[in-house]
Amino acid sequence: MQKAEIKRKITVIVPDGSTIEMNIGSTLADLAARLGSKFKKNAVVGKINGELRDLDSSLKDGARVEIVTFNSPDGKDVYRHSASHILAQAVTELFPEVKLGIGPATKDGFYYDFDLERSFTPEDLGKIEKKMNRIIQGNLSFQREVLPRGKAIELFKSLNQPYKVELIQEIEDDKVSVYRHGEFVDLCRGPHVPTTGRIRSLKLLSIAGAYWKGNEKNPMLQRIYGTAFDSSKELEEFLYRLEEAAKRDHRKLGRELDLFSIDDEFGSGLPLWHPKGALIRKIIEDFWKDEHLKHDYELVIIPHIAKVNLWETSGHIDYYQEFMYSPIEIEGQKYILKPMNCPGHIRIYKSRTRSYREMPLRWAELGTVYRYERSGVLHGLLRVRGFTQDDAHIFCRSEQLETEIIDVIKMVLYMLKTFGFAEYEVYLSTRPEGYAGTLGNWEKATDALKKALETAELNYEIDPGEGVFYGPKIDIKIKDALGRAWQCTTIQVDFNLPERFDVTYMGEDNQEHRPIMIHRALLGSMERFMGCLIEHYAGAFPLWLSPVQAIVLPIADRHLEYSQKVAQNLRVGGVRVELDQRSESIGKKIRDAQLQKVPYMLVVGDNEVETETLAVRDRKGHDTRGIKPKDFLKALKKEVESKSI
Repeated sequence: MQKAEIKRKITVIVPDGSTIEMNIGSTLADLAARLGSKFKKNAVVGKINGELRDLDSSLKDGARVEIVTFNSPDGKDVYRHSASHILAQAVTELFPEVKLGIGPATKDGFYYDFDLERSFTPEDLGKIEKKMNRIIQGNLSFQREVLPRGKAIELFKSLNQPYKVELIQEIEDDKVSVYRHGEFVDLCRGPHVPTTGRIRSLKLLSIAGAYWKGNEKNPMLQRIYGTAFDSSKELEEFLYRLEEAAKRDHRKLGRELDLFSIDDEFGSGLPLWHPKGALIRKIIEDFWKDEHLKHDYELVIIPHIAKVNLWETSGHIDYYQEFMYSPIEIEGQKYILKPMNCPGHIRIYKSRTRSYREMPLRWAELGTVYRYERSGVLHGLLRVRGFTQDDAHIFCRSEQLETEIIDVIKMVLYMLKTFGFAEYEVYLSTRPEGYAGTLGNWEKATDALKKALETAELNYEIDPGEGVFYGPKIDIKIKDALGRAWQCTTIQVDFNLPERFDVTYMGEDNQEHRPIMIHRALLGSMERFMGCLIEHYAGAFPLWLSPVQAIVLPIADRHLEYSQKVAQNLRVGGVRVELDQRSESIGKKIRDAQLQKVPYMLVVGDNEVETETLAVRDRKGHDTRGIKPKDFLKALKKEVESKSI
């Protein structure tokens, strides 16, 4: 009898569906080499049947496999997480007494938390980065080792790493994995790049404080932030964007342009709007109200506090209490600062019987709400404790739902485009673990949002489990001038609150029916949107939004009388104009106006007084002489009306 032939080959399936024959014992690294020099050079990790694995992982017959490069989100995460391990090794070698926390990848980089008796300094970052580059040059292999849980605890106790011991004690599995490179070892699930030499370009960025596990009752650790890229060119581009972002920081520009402040004596997370900032808000709010009235919305206003039982009925006490402030007692009744506007709008709806003929009802309000945020997450106008939502609620019949959502999408795209935003990231957020209502209604609501997005021809991603407790939602993130995404728009379908509040209308059959409720905010909150606008335009707002549209700059006192006349005529014509009457040089006046990012500077000298004209200088430095004031006013009004950006 002939001996059975021993199988020496396996077949794997690559992403395009084709198959590749490999030798038994081949690894993901072997597959990368087989796919060509580009994959061999750029491979970070791989996937086997959808699971991220180290490149030295063995292939299995019939497995679906993929080589992952830095260009993918998974590749960036693994690459940067590997860089965080190199950071930890460098710090350990420079400061042997250091205790290690955790070091994950982030959206644009990585960090690692350290417990060290003395504080890190900016000079330390340079030394640590130099040490990291030496480790990279050493091209040390990342080696995975699986240990019994008890043995892993003994290992990290021997290394005097109590935070690692604590983490292992919280793991339920009998075995845990660690990664070694050189003499360094760290607790980690992995995977990692094959060697430290695979990290091609990195930079340490900053130092911050962070509580262990984010709990303020735990020790305060020192967090070192860094980033890593697959080429020096990508790193340089990122650092440039970072520098630009720092210049555009709305907190910095808010001070310099005198738009707003946050005063600790008044309260953290509670912005105070200065005259110029309040004026921009008025312009935005007037536009917002006018557009809503054009789209057949009605405006409503509700108070800032409401009885506790209202929030018990709505479900906020059960699902949202951690973000709500403690009740206050008034004449034996408990009240709460409102975290949402929806229950107030529902009470207006229930003030009388509603008919199917009234549907849809569209009610809008610039409603201020209050939510508890920990001090550590407060951030200028972007994360605050009191903010004004551009809120609206639509009560409609089921057959009107899809049309109403489509109309909301059209409205938001028009408004965002008017403010200068034309690029978006769109997400459909689905049912979270803690939810209210029935599965059937959740499915109906989710389906309606999907159909509306498809009708509007918007590309979107599913964001699983990120819906609010009462319904699924569409989130639209706008992209600013630096390509950063900002969460603003949300559109939510709610079958739950109408049920909880027993909201009904009389149908054609003279019977009570339950309406569907749409919650929507187009700009998000006025605070966040203002922060976004400031950074998008770097404080140089388009003319229609600028708090000061023009400033008249007399060269000398003898030009003041004509300058006052010009300013007054422009003011009567509807222009937001200032007159600089200081006894300063014209050069300084122009520089100060440019720093304030005023769109137009109107210089007045002997020639302008004699010819009754203006020398117009825009903030980009273009000069035009001999402009008649009436012609300037006409051109200015045309630019404002067009809302050009």
